[in-house]
Amino acid sequence: MSLRNIAIIAHVDHGKTTLVDQLFRQSGTFRDNQRVDERAMDSGDLEKERGITILAKCTSVEWKDTRINIVDTPGHADFGGEVERILSMVDGVILLVDSSEGAMPQTKFVTGKALALGLRPIVVVNKIDRPDQRVQQVLDEVFDLFVSLDASDEQLDFPTLFASGREGYASEDAEAREGTLEPLFETIVRHVPEPGLDENAPFSFLATLLDRDNFMGRVLTGRVQSGRIRVNDPIQAIDMDGNVIEAGRATKLMSFDGLDRVPVEVAKAGDIIALAGLTKATVANSIAEPGVTKAIQAQPIDPPTLSMRFAVNDSPMAGREGEKVTSRMIRDRLEREAETNVAIRITEAEDKDSFEVAGRGELQLGVLIETMRREGFELGISRPRVLFKEDESGTRSEPYETVIIDVDDEFSGTVVEKMALRKAEMTDMRPSGGGKTRITFSAPSRGMIGYHGEFLSDTRGTGIMNRLFEKYGPYKGSVEGRQNGVLISNGTGDAVGYALNALEERGILFIGPGAPVYEGMVIGENAKPEDLEVNPMKSKQLTNFRSTGKDDAIRLTPPKIMTLEQAIAYIDDDEMVEVTPKSIRLRKTLLCPHERKKASRKKEAA
Repeated sequence: MSLRNIAIIAHVDHGKTTLVDQLFRQSGTFRDNQRVDERAMDSGDLEKERGITILAKCTSVEWKDTRINIVDTPGHADFGGEVERILSMVDGVILLVDSSEGAMPQTKFVTGKALALGLRPIVVVNKIDRPDQRVQQVLDEVFDLFVSLDASDEQLDFPTLFASGREGYASEDAEAREGTLEPLFETIVRHVPEPGLDENAPFSFLATLLDRDNFMGRVLTGRVQSGRIRVNDPIQAIDMDGNVIEAGRATKLMSFDGLDRVPVEVAKAGDIIALAGLTKATVANSIAEPGVTKAIQAQPIDPPTLSMRFAVNDSPMAGREGEKVTSRMIRDRLEREAETNVAIRITEAEDKDSFEVAGRGELQLGVLIETMRREGFELGISRPRVLFKEDESGTRSEPYETVIIDVDDEFSGTVVEKMALRKAEMTDMRPSGGGKTRITFSAPSRGMIGYHGEFLSDTRGTGIMNRLFEKYGPYKGSVEGRQNGVLISNGTGDAVGYALNALEERGILFIGPGAPVYEGMVIGENAKPEDLEVNPMKSKQLTNFRSTGKDDAIRLTPPKIMTLEQAIAYIDDDEMVEVTPKSIRLRKTLLCPHERKKASRKKEAA
């Protein structure tokens, strides 16, 4: 049986995972009567809820006499660390592009990585049954993108198919509206080369994915680069410099069959397999037979650009809702995450009670926090900050992002004005049809922190924003932060409706009656720029006089409840988000008002 290894790459929400579902069905991987979830490859709870792929996953289908290993990759730039490693496992890529949205930022990011590795893409224009499809313009955009990424003549001569992943058909004819995916299978077999690796050389394997299994322990996934391996063969793990990390045996070998990992006795060069038996080896390590000293070169990973502080929860309510609250538990969990996620970097603070976690973006770190929260952790999270660099001359540089915004024409002026306040420079502006405008900016990452919620309000929820790391560039000076102050509780207890009713005229409340509060907790946004300490527990004074009129019934506006990402984007430098399995609360880092005053005086003096 011949072998093909391919990855499916695309921008978020362009239909990768749905297309893989149809490949499963039409290759006979699923029985006709088998019940399978939609987007079967998105197996994590967060992936199902958010409708995005977070972790790259391997699968396999058989078409006639060819085995096709398929890797479904994340479409969001924050999870790009996954994509970069995955591409070293495959010999071809399917570039999936939405027939209306066209080539988006993540398309550019992943395609650039694939072209640099010499991979020849198959371009699939997906969702051609959309009423707003613009197939020809999209194809022109893809070609221009390839040219701008220095594609070779061979790469520019790419096969093109027109498809609807949801309806399950692909064709070389852009007008086709029915059929099967047979043309796609045939194009993969014809266009993607066989691995062509040496089966007779010593065994070597580059670990590109790592996960844990309760029975097998550490499981490493990757492609066999040379030789062959059998169960119980002796193996060793070596780092990039050729140093031996550990030696052991291959206790279990597994290949992929649809959504399942199935045990195999032997694997040869070109096969994508999962291997168990080592306890220390991690991503980017080479696994080889004893005696091999040269490591397989791994793709360099783009550096983190953003960091947050993960601290032990020290609020008065600590330990009430979660069982994992100590710094040791948090450290162990973050170290496990850094092992499997190479795009994350962990450093311990001097006080030993907090950790600096650096990553690619707010979404990536937000997903990590949400995952830990569901596992029973309690944390205090600081405002995100960008990671600056200094060159030899001491010049400071900061990360920039390419920001592409699709917005209704009527809101474009507001968006341009707000982006200018955040030190963004407009690089392109063009109508995209249907009363919409596409605007491209080059913006410092620092200016984009916390803007997404405001952007959705400004565009009445109709705007779409895509961001992608662009470069490190010159420092742009100070960027205006949040304009409003906050309402801070001056005591501990339960909020009372009578007090909240009186506070409504002061601003927007984040809590309702009966909510537990403590001194230093942020309970709302002040309508004015300064912070204000208030008493949300004040109840009505009772007297023995009857009033002439009945008391007015209290009618409170529903409080503004923030999601985790909104809370992290909202807080200022002197605030934190308290995250527990059941609650998300905002608070001042220093709960005592005297401590806050002291800190503010120090800051002014500095």
